[in-house]
Amino acid sequence: MAPLLSQIFPILYGACLLILLWQAFKVMARGFSAVPRPGDPGSSMPMAPSQADEAQLKGDRTGRLTIHPELLDADGQITSEDLLTVRFGGDNDPPKLPAQTD
Repeated sequence: MAPLLSQIFPILYGACLLILLWQAFKVMARGFSAVPRPGDPGSSMPMAPSQADEAQLKGDRTGRLTIHPELLDADGQITSEDLLTVRFGGDNDPPKLPAQTD
């Protein structure tokens, strides 16, 4: 039984390795094809206004400014209130040289 197992395990290991490599390359190929590049067929470099409107409807946010909702007031405008900030002690101190001691 031991000689049989010592011959089967390398074969099973190799088969599993090949299957996993095949799956990895399939996943990577889908990832590479998900982002259009300038030379790819079907990708348009400059967008006409109608194409830009279509892209906005599809969720393309290229070039759009994103504002966090916490910065907006009840009317949807950027708040003019002072914002709470946290400052950790010692961050304004000049760096100490190793020879200096307190």
